[in-house]
Amino acid sequence: MKTSLADKKQAGFTLIELVIVIGLAGIIAAAITGTILGVFSTDARTRNSMSALYQVRQAGKLVTEDVLQAKPPLNLGENSGFPLTLTQDKIVDGTTHTHTVTYSLVDMPAGELKRLKRSESVDGGDPVVSIVAEYIDPDPDMTRCSLEGDVLVFKVTATVGGQSKTETFRVEPRVG
Repeated sequence: MKTSLADKKQAGFTLIELVIVIGLAGIIAAAITGTILGVFSTDARTRNSMSALYQVRQAGKLVTEDVLQAKPPLNLGENSGFPLTLTQDKIVDGTTHTHTVTYSLVDMPAGELKRLKRSESVDGGDPVVSIVAEYIDPDPDMTRCSLEGDVLVFKVTATVGGQSKTETFRVEPRVG
């Protein structure tokens, strides 16, 4: 008994069909991978941008609060206005105490960016030190304090992961 080719039923896929399916699957996988990597890259840039914005706004908020409480004159250093020294008198239990707040740029553990450090002392005692912001660009064109009349102009730039944010704060200290 002879069997013809037409009598045989096809039991699987041909090699050409398998190569085509594998090729299409590869193209689809590459497209999905590219999309996912794009989302992760965008997410990282957004996170870095938001972190830089937070650093700038935190610095501006605290400097503004201290300038509003300070008594004139404001004392600016020669290096881009840093250190910025502010004094204020506070009365506690009928006694006047002098608070001195000093802002300065200090090195970070690595790189060229700086931290904005705040030191506060009462009546010349030991200072309480805190870091206000990090990733501050120390270039005088990017971060500086200056006076325009009695108004303190505080420009600050933070750079996180290649994303930079800059804001300028104008603060007029209290009178008297």
